[in-house]
Amino acid sequence: MKDELSKLNIQPRFIISGGGTGGHIFPAVSIADALRRRYPQCEILFVGAEGRMEMERVPRAGYEIVGLPVRGIDRKNLLSNYKVGIALFRSMRLANKTIRNFRPDVVIGVGGYASGPILSKAHSLGIPTLVQEQNSYAGVTNKLLSRGTEKICVAYPEMERFFPAEKLVFTGNPIRPEIEFGRPERAEALRHFGFDQNEHPVVLVVGGSLGALTINKSITDKLGKWAESGVRLIWQTGKNYIETAKKAV
Repeated sequence: MKDELSKLNIQPRFIISGGGTGGHIFPAVSIADALRRRYPQCEILFVGAEGRMEMERVPRAGYEIVGLPVRGIDRKNLLSNYKVGIALFRSMRLANKTIRNFRPDVVIGVGGYASGPILSKAHSLGIPTLVQEQNSYAGVTNKLLSRGTEKICVAYPEMERFFPAEKLVFTGNPIRPEIEFGRPERAEALRHFGFDQNEHPVVLVVGGSLGALTINKSITDKLGKWAESGVRLIWQTGKNYIETAKKAV
């Protein structure tokens, strides 16, 4: 992959595909921002899944995105999955059209439904691909794509459990510059949340952009204990649980 990138002209073209959750989207945007810094004249196109979070977040970050009608398997109602097959067929056709129109030099997948069709089509056309896996337990899409991709960037050791060892590159997870370089003072952060610096300890609970149900329920079930402890709680619930959390509080 390094050799391929070194051959790129001063205006390389990248497709970045995937999404579904903030855990996929924000690293993808960080990759795009880094590519722009390295190749100021490059062109970047995102490919996501229709109706998912990336269709809102990516344009907000200043990038163009194409939506595929791809969807996941319904494990609760298996008889409805014929629609999944139809959506996949349509997504493969649109992925083919997108790649042929945009003509990328490299296609990057970050996980999520949309990265499957676009990276599979890139493989078939001989376009170099790269997979970025953010988690210690690899996602299904990335595991399937690993067979055809050139390199797999990972954030945790021992990922050869899921991927071919010779393809792994230990990079860590991409993070946004405002997180990497913006380091507010603790006192400033406490004031932002309305806490006094000399008050009780502060605990931050993070369950992801969609919310981790087990974490959220654990906090909900013990709100009385939290209140008795005097600990200040900052609770990031994810959008799926926010109303339930507000009622519980």
